[in-house]
Amino acid sequence: MDADVIIVGAGLAGLVTAHELTGRGRRVALVDQENAANLGGQAYWSFGGLFLVDSPEQRRLGVKDSFDLAWNDWRGSAGFDRLDDEDSWAVRWARAYVEWAAGEKRSWLDGHGIKLLPTVNWAERGALRAGGHGNSVPRFHIAWGTGTGVVAPFAGYAKQAVRDGLLTFHHRHRVDELIIEGGTARGVRGTVLAEDTAPRGVASNRDRAGDFELTAQAVIVTSGGIGADHDTVRRHWPERLGTPPAEMVTGVPAYVDGRMLGISEAAGARVVNRDRMWHYTEGVRNWDPVWPGHGIRILSGPSPLWFDALGRRLPDPCLPGHDSLGTLRHLRTDPAIKDHDHSWFILTRKIVEKEFALSGSEQNPDITAKDRRAFLKERVIGKGAPGPVAAFLRRGADFVTAPTLEQLVDRMNALTDEPLLDAALVRRQIEARDLQLANPFGKDAQVQDIRNARRYLGDRLSRVAAPHRVLDPAAGPLIGVKLHILTRKTLGGIQTDLDSRALGADGTPVEGLYAAGEVAGFGGGGVHGYNALEGTFLGGCLFSGRAAGRAAARQTG
Repeated sequence: MDADVIIVGAGLAGLVTAHELTGRGRRVALVDQENAANLGGQAYWSFGGLFLVDSPEQRRLGVKDSFDLAWNDWRGSAGFDRLDDEDSWAVRWARAYVEWAAGEKRSWLDGHGIKLLPTVNWAERGALRAGGHGNSVPRFHIAWGTGTGVVAPFAGYAKQAVRDGLLTFHHRHRVDELIIEGGTARGVRGTVLAEDTAPRGVASNRDRAGDFELTAQAVIVTSGGIGADHDTVRRHWPERLGTPPAEMVTGVPAYVDGRMLGISEAAGARVVNRDRMWHYTEGVRNWDPVWPGHGIRILSGPSPLWFDALGRRLPDPCLPGHDSLGTLRHLRTDPAIKDHDHSWFILTRKIVEKEFALSGSEQNPDITAKDRRAFLKERVIGKGAPGPVAAFLRRGADFVTAPTLEQLVDRMNALTDEPLLDAALVRRQIEARDLQLANPFGKDAQVQDIRNARRYLGDRLSRVAAPHRVLDPAAGPLIGVKLHILTRKTLGGIQTDLDSRALGADGTPVEGLYAAGEVAGFGGGGVHGYNALEGTFLGGCLFSGRAAGRAAARQTG
């Protein structure tokens, strides 16, 4: 045999799996269709959000969290409704993951040298119901070093394992088939792709240079989801989310193609919950793209006013930072706007300076580089918008500014094929909202949300602008942002038990076959159910990769 275990996919889940195996003396062949520059996969490009419960960082900021509260939030968000079938293992993975997040996870991260920023962000604030979707409290911890910093220790372990003779990289090897002999996974076959020296994230060639076959005692699939393949996204787009958009921007590199889902299914693994997916409605076109259709998500505080393509303010709970899929559902199911693939933010200079952040390691160079001086200058002491945000304001194709609302609406209309926005209608809605600021109480849900957010110390210090009138000239100029739907995550995938063993159609394990990370729905074929609480994608790769590596090490011992 060529190795004890073959891992298909050199992203974060694959690297964690490899570390668990090589740390126990197993020989690993790590196969990936991209070149060595892409080690760490899409996790490398992430903001580095990590879901933790009752952490020291939360407690220092006065946040009272608990397993019971987090598990109530997770169940309310997941909405598991296939418990006798497709969710039967997902719900067990979900409870195990929340237990880990409330227990060992924080010390485990620290043991790998992964440190956290002292602030905790409040992502996916939810659908405004205690038992519904969303985080009741801030839980989004940011890794010092972003996703790049989360990947780094495991990439380092892999390179050391190569030096120790325990791991062999097979870059530019695309798996086309899983070898199953006597019902047991024994290896992989595929295509050797032509050499390509493209930088990290840049689309590479798919030219055939040869064929290969590798054999082992076990195979672990950690190949990611479908986010870069818009045709596949549309094919599995669920009816409950309305019609799929004709145009989307892409939040992941081109190699996130979902090929291994079909290949694993052909080998006998069961793929479940294909209709569950996670896309964002706050995408903008990257003015400096790395991969085709490269989009960036705006991570906004609660203050921007959100309008649909016709200039109508979105209804509750479609508020910034609240309910990603609820907002997507509204935008794609409202008959008046379902034929339009965009929406709008309108905000002020004061809001953009305090509340706008951009997702991605490359959009947060101070945190990625672990540069404390730059972090303080950029986000605490300095004035104006952070550098990457300021660059989008200057160069982004979806950003316009103006001193008056009428001028702003004219410039917003210039970004669409036809002028859909009526400045008078937009003005009436903004003026009605601004009237709500005369008192520390009122009936506007978004204004209530802003005041609620500022009661949390972390938001008041660094995330949420003081309430002010949008039409106050002193807060200007006004800014309009055209928002696109941005593809991101597969929530369903290969169904696995708690040892990450791939299950077949009859519910029993396919011997020798495992799956972890996004290709397994981050565990069990869909640990998130219908909705994510954020900070759970990197963590799902860590948790399921750890389980897969440990279980495969036991099998091959």
